[in-house]
Amino acid sequence: MGSFFIQEQRDRDCKARTGFMRLPHGRVRTPVFMPVGTNGTVKALTRDDLEEIGFEIILSNTYHLYLRPGTEVIAAAGGLHGFMNWDRNILTDSGGFQIFSLAPFRKISEAGAAFRSHIDGSYHLLSPEGVVEIQALLASDIQMQLDVCTPWGVSRRDAEAALAFTEKWLLRAKDAWEAEAAKGYGGKLFAIVQGNFFKDLRERSVEGVVAADTPGIAIGGLSVGEPAEVFQEFLAHTASLLPPEKPRYVMGIGTPEYILEAIGQGIDMFDCVFPTRTGRNGHVFTRSGAFNLKRAENRMDFGPVDRTCGCKVCREYSRAYLRHLFKTQEILCSMLASYHNLYFLNNLVEEARTAIAENRFLPFKASFLKEYQGGSP
Repeated sequence: MGSFFIQEQRDRDCKARTGFMRLPHGRVRTPVFMPVGTNGTVKALTRDDLEEIGFEIILSNTYHLYLRPGTEVIAAAGGLHGFMNWDRNILTDSGGFQIFSLAPFRKISEAGAAFRSHIDGSYHLLSPEGVVEIQALLASDIQMQLDVCTPWGVSRRDAEAALAFTEKWLLRAKDAWEAEAAKGYGGKLFAIVQGNFFKDLRERSVEGVVAADTPGIAIGGLSVGEPAEVFQEFLAHTASLLPPEKPRYVMGIGTPEYILEAIGQGIDMFDCVFPTRTGRNGHVFTRSGAFNLKRAENRMDFGPVDRTCGCKVCREYSRAYLRHLFKTQEILCSMLASYHNLYFLNNLVEEARTAIAENRFLPFKASFLKEYQGGSP
């Protein structure tokens, strides 16, 4: 089942690697950062913006789309691609993390995740099979199993209980996915490694995931409030256990530091709302570090956001103008800052691919972080 993923090159000095996935809506080069389009749209960006930047895959969310507009609407549109007019690939999250965030309003059982809608309070049950069927209806190119995510700091007992559900749900999800595939569905199922911050539970989870033999594997339950050094430790430990022939996906990371750390551990895929969410608040990436456009020192700065960036925002608009847009609460400010941030991360990943191909990823990472963490934006 791993043949849809091809590893092209591994850096001789670390685990970083390049490759590509063959998916129903075209090839996706890896490592890859996926913008998050929770509701079938990447906030503040158009489809043309995403294509212009060069994204080959974006992420949407099963939980949100199931609740609104509803599966019957998307089915009538011929699937999510037709509904949102996006002809490249889409990965859909199962909704497990969103249900996890609704802790006071949900109940986990063998049957699945029962919860009350954050929209109207209506009661719903998402089963492992149902989530697969919904994602097949969406025509997701990659779909995720339903899992139980636990936050930093939970007890071992809670972590074990969550993992037990995730393990059982994976087997049921795989059966449902195989049934959908037999009917012509071409999307790939990814299992999710859980286990919280207990190494033996992570190891147990990997054993079950490897035995299930899904096309790809995701590492869940990281970047959930833990210190950076703990993230690095458990990322390295978990990644080292994964089979090399399958694509590896770390869910929910979107800062340059975390992305480069993941690439160095052989991770192929990552996503996060961070670049667009913070962009809408005026927070932008530059080669010399991140800063906020709203700051007073930008009032008379007619230079670009980042002098090293080739995006259209940096070519055509000044910091002073962007600050003005934020201060006057113009919608354009969110559009431009979000575009720049996504361009910046996509460009970072493209540079990382080149560095891996030239066996210089570690010096590239060190050089980038030295400037990013020590510069003056």
